Amino acid sequence: MPLITPDLMRRFDIPGPRYTSYPTADRFLPDPEGRVLKQALEVRAAEAALPMSLYVHVPFCESVCYYCACNKVITKDHTKVQDYLRYLEREIHQVSHHLVGPTGRLSPVSQLHFGGGSPTFLSDEELTALVQLLRSRFEFVEGAEYSIEIDPRTVNATRLAHVRALGFNRVSFGVQDFDPQVQLAVHRVQPYEQVETLMAQARALRFDSINVDLIYGLPHQSQASFTRTLEQVAALRPDRIALYAYAHLPARFKPQRRIDAAHLPGADLKLGMLDMAIETFLEQGYDYIGMDHFSLPQDLLAQVKREGRLQRNFQGYHTNAGSDLVGFGVSAISQVGRAYSQNLKTLTEYYAAIDAGRLPVDRGLTLTEDDLIRREVIMSLMCQGGIDFHALEQRYAIDVSTYFEDALMRIREFEQFDLVRRTATGLQVSKAGWFFVRAISMAFDKYLWLHSDHQRFSKVL
Repeated sequence: MPLITPDLMRRFDIPGPRYTSYPTADRFLPDPEGRVLKQALEVRAAEAALPMSLYVHVPFCESVCYYCACNKVITKDHTKVQDYLRYLEREIHQVSHHLVGPTGRLSPVSQLHFGGGSPTFLSDEELTALVQLLRSRFEFVEGAEYSIEIDPRTVNATRLAHVRALGFNRVSFGVQDFDPQVQLAVHRVQPYEQVETLMAQARALRFDSINVDLIYGLPHQSQASFTRTLEQVAALRPDRIALYAYAHLPARFKPQRRIDAAHLPGADLKLGMLDMAIETFLEQGYDYIGMDHFSLPQDLLAQVKREGRLQRNFQGYHTNAGSDLVGFGVSAISQVGRAYSQNLKTLTEYYAAIDAGRLPVDRGLTLTEDDLIRREVIMSLMCQGGIDFHALEQRYAIDVSTYFEDALMRIREFEQFDLVRRTATGLQVSKAGWFFVRAISMAFDKYLWLHSDHQRFSKVL
């Protein structure tokens, strides 16, 4: 018997946030002077804080993938990178200036992630220069995690070895689907054999963890074609798998207008593909981490989940407990203490702000006490699959039954279907409930119910 039934899928496949933050990024307020970020950085610098994480956004891609909703710059002109790297260096100096503490030292760094766009748009020399720049401004702890997103079409064995030599110990390959017809329809052609060879080379280079990204709900996907893709991924045996639902929002994301909606799988077929993927990966021995992530039991991500130390931020699930995140580059988001901040989204605006001597910030938010309480609840659900009411009451001096009266009423429907259970100390998500944790978490999102604007989001499955 399947863990989740089609009826459950249909009932709770509703639009809702992904909760890489709470409040979600759409709630950030204009902050053109970057005051929220400055204050948060300086508060952190004055305190004895845990090691932090860094994120660098590299927006460039040579060609557009039609499904993509990321902030990107499509160009074949690689000389544009030089300007971007010069401005990145200036931003890194600006931000690190605010992170110098009373001792004159910067906070240590335990995680670095390059995302995009496509970080491997950069040449080997440019990647080297960027890593060296970060190491010159920050102190990386021994055993720090260095991760990078890789477009398999842009690397070979030599490039992969260079990435490893720079210290990167975790890689993520963007696969999405191996079916040739699907690849043509989304303008991303990369044969299975190409990825298979790169995976073998990554194993030989002893990367600590290898991730593969997949998407279900793409044009021309069928039960049969997606079954083949799942079998091929299972044969590659990546350490982690991220399985995302395609959200067709052409009004918001222009590249998606090139996808013929008539070729998209219907809702029942899409849910069938999800059910098949879940069954396949669980049978192959993967642990379900939460949301759309699976990992092998020996991978660090699965280990920290078992130990109750799983974390979540704008890069998704991660292993760095209590860590602040500082983002660099266009559209990058930072999470520092009780503050969020997002950079400007275009190169023109980003460059102009830095030329004017300002942090290139667009929006920010300082969390209220209520935001902090709800963030803890939602992140506890997303990462640990439960809420400890007693701990909340002790920490925030609240009565949970009164404070969350409306939310607990909304939870009752999930309880009726055994997706959430009341315990002596709080709430616990069931094994089946993990697949609906976004919908469950929505019950505690004050902004959603205050504005009743759920439809702006993609569906949870």
